[in-house]
Amino acid sequence: MKNDLWMLLLETVVSIIMLFLITKLIGRKQISQLNIFDFIIGITLGNLAAEMAVNKEVSLAGGLIAMAVYAFSSILVSYITSKSIHARRFITGTPILLVQNGKLLLEGLKEVRFDINDFLEECRVSGYFDLSQIEYAIMEANGQVSFLPKSKYAPLTPNDLKIKTTYKGLCANLVIDGKVMKENLKNIGKDEKWLLKRLENNGYKQLDDLLLVICDADEKLTIYEKNSDEPAINVLE
Repeated sequence: MKNDLWMLLLETVVSIIMLFLITKLIGRKQISQLNIFDFIIGITLGNLAAEMAVNKEVSLAGGLIAMAVYAFSSILVSYITSKSIHARRFITGTPILLVQNGKLLLEGLKEVRFDINDFLEECRVSGYFDLSQIEYAIMEANGQVSFLPKSKYAPLTPNDLKIKTTYKGLCANLVIDGKVMKENLKNIGKDEKWLLKRLENNGYKQLDDLLLVICDADEKLTIYEKNSDEPAINVLE
């Protein structure tokens, strides 16, 4: 009995590790934007991992081989669809128009098996409570609905107002939970000595006191402290 429990624990851990490695191998697409094939593969891999862990009739080796085959098929299909537009359209599908030039397309709704209530719900989730504000609505291959509002309802941008903007760039996390992120420092062309000097000049001598340090494109630091009664943000020029 004790040996069976240890074997169950081992097979469960192995299945989890295998699932993790396969997901890393397949890529982030598997967990971000699922098409029909990805959805099938994901469900099947999860089911295989569970069967391998709890079903004694499924051997560890057999389960791992089956998971590897499904993973390989997913990678193969991804390669084929990246090379052939016809295969891509057949396997992953194509976008379908639901609203065109402000007109609701009933044929499009039927094709995606949406009734009007389903569509109205998608509109509300995306912030459109009035259909007359929508110029185009498209269901993407992954099942998400994209909306293009009519020009008079579109949010204003600095370009619309003829306002000049400056380049912002990405922010870099230089310290996380008291630990220096050396790779992030390298990416912005700085080193640990530069960071420590900037912090020390502003009264921060212990990295352990810092929860998060962020550097923007202008080399301005924003610091979040640990062990503070209130969340404290110190912006250092």
